[in-house]
Amino acid sequence: MSSRTLPLLFINLGGEMLYILDQRLRAQNIPADKAKKVMNDIITTMFNKKFLEELFKPQELYSKKALRTVFDRLAHASIMRLNQASMDKLYDLMTMAFKYQVLLCPRPKDILLVSFNHMDAIRDFVKDSPSILSQVDETYQLLIEMYTPLSSGDFQLIRQTLLIFFQDMHIRVSIFLKDKVQNSNGRFVLPTSGPVPHGTQVPGLIRMFSCTGEEVTRLQFSSGGNYTAALREGSFEIFGDRVTKLGTNMYSVSRPVETLMSGTSKNSAQHTKVNTAPNPLAKEELNLLAKLMGGLEVQKPGNADSGFRVNLFTTDEEEEEALISRPDELSYGVINIQATKNQQANAELAKIMGEFTESGDQSPSASSKGDDLLAMMDGL
Repeated sequence: MSSRTLPLLFINLGGEMLYILDQRLRAQNIPADKAKKVMNDIITTMFNKKFLEELFKPQELYSKKALRTVFDRLAHASIMRLNQASMDKLYDLMTMAFKYQVLLCPRPKDILLVSFNHMDAIRDFVKDSPSILSQVDETYQLLIEMYTPLSSGDFQLIRQTLLIFFQDMHIRVSIFLKDKVQNSNGRFVLPTSGPVPHGTQVPGLIRMFSCTGEEVTRLQFSSGGNYTAALREGSFEIFGDRVTKLGTNMYSVSRPVETLMSGTSKNSAQHTKVNTAPNPLAKEELNLLAKLMGGLEVQKPGNADSGFRVNLFTTDEEEEEALISRPDELSYGVINIQATKNQQANAELAKIMGEFTESGDQSPSASSKGDDLLAMMDGL
């Protein structure tokens, strides 16, 4: 497992979240000023300096539920609100889109180009806001400093870590199904044609050499696919042509996207439910989550009239039906972090609990910090 995976996972999932929200805001005819405020507030929170300092520290990935908690907070960082069914759908779309991109990367290193495509789009969202733009540019520098020196082996380990994280997710997405890149069981179809990875040759030729290094024989064989020569390598600089289209925006107002629960997903969820024994690393995971979320500065709407709800479904009835029909094991539920009166509690945890007062009820003080963390885990 790679300790450098979390920043790439967060930035790419965040980029996909912004694509989807931008599409829904336009589809629901949300006033331009409100839509712009939502996008700016989320991006400002996403690239908060303290948050990024914690995010870029070498650390292992933690559970899907903990990561979902971060994105739930991020999605509600402005005046927009999502019901649970819409938040579930948003997270499903984010994760499946990035899983598809990771699977299709010609080289493990191209995951960084996918990340830059997301960063380029995010920068375009805030091109008229200089202060937010500077936050985004600083994140480019962090990505370049951390990832461009890595070897191919390091990137292979990052790719493997991401695929392990996504391996049990098989949500069917309408765009992927229509484009025939996803099967009805939720698994993706990998192409057997197109350009080969940069730095490699089109398969179909075997060359044999003598002990002196002289080529003596050539044999041709059928590769089973229609491959072409590699394209030029994408740019790993702040500005440049990334060449790959993976990580660019695939949504539009005229092309709505739906998710469907597949049988494979339900079986996986049931299997997950059976294996819910207490995790010995739970306290460490929550400490990591606390540090990450301690850096989030979430803005609350000034008044009730300024906020609005976004529905990721066509109608409210569809949203309600999705919430009812979704298996309990696959729905993350309402985040409920219990507050505590223990004066010795960690300051960062106290800050997080204060931010979650809208979704959590106060409980009697716990006897130790460890008990506080376990109480929080019950809510997560």
